[in-house]
Amino acid sequence: MTFLPGARTRRAAVRPSPVFFGVLAVAVLGGVLAWQSAPRSTGGTVGVFLLVVAGWIVTVCLHEFGHAFTAWRYGDDEVAARGYLTLNPLKYSHPLLSIGLPVLFIALGGIGLPGGAVYLRTDLLPARAARRISLAGPAVNAVAAVVLLVTIRVFGDAATHPVFWYGLSFLAFLQVMATVLNLIPVPGLDGYAALEPSLSPKTRRALDQYKGLGMLFLIALLFVPSINRVFFDAVYGLFGLSGVPEIWAQYGNYLMRFWL
Repeated sequence: MTFLPGARTRRAAVRPSPVFFGVLAVAVLGGVLAWQSAPRSTGGTVGVFLLVVAGWIVTVCLHEFGHAFTAWRYGDDEVAARGYLTLNPLKYSHPLLSIGLPVLFIALGGIGLPGGAVYLRTDLLPARAARRISLAGPAVNAVAAVVLLVTIRVFGDAATHPVFWYGLSFLAFLQVMATVLNLIPVPGLDGYAALEPSLSPKTRRALDQYKGLGMLFLIALLFVPSINRVFFDAVYGLFGLSGVPEIWAQYGNYLMRFWL
């Protein structure tokens, strides 16, 4: 593997896969169903489910693409060989854990766990580059949250097409949550990866063994009532800065779980 300093000259390495476009099409289909459906209708609940779940997978792909593309610009040629620049979720290290588990938690509890997993050798890069690569993923979620919330704030109207706006609000809420979760400095998450270059070699070696357990540790923390309350207060606080009513996201969460 050869690393070159600084940004590289662009070349045709980014080729979105049919799988990504397929997931995007499902999200659009869900949005259309939600737009055309009345509250409490089967079409509306199914539409919100498709919009939120497929929309979440799309942003997971973009999150991991952010990591991979930044690493590629710093000289990591292996990201292209591994298919990380195709936005194909099936190219992730563990598709079931990277996509399946987060989608399950969204469906059952409305929790947007960090998803996706791409193998990058940031340890071979300068600390500044490694930090940028680590933070590129959460930055994508933050941008997605801002774009969605601004769109809802400007165009959203509960009097017309409420099912669509509630579903989109919940998807935006998940993006805020994913941004916050990914920035928590737990081994295995992006927040820790951004801090890792500043740690001593001894500390890094000691924490390396816990990287695979970071997700489980995070899930366990969210089941602690006091931590859960503080965390969701923070997420709702950030969401509320947009001016979009919190209740819209809550309605969207309720509509998505049509089996309840």
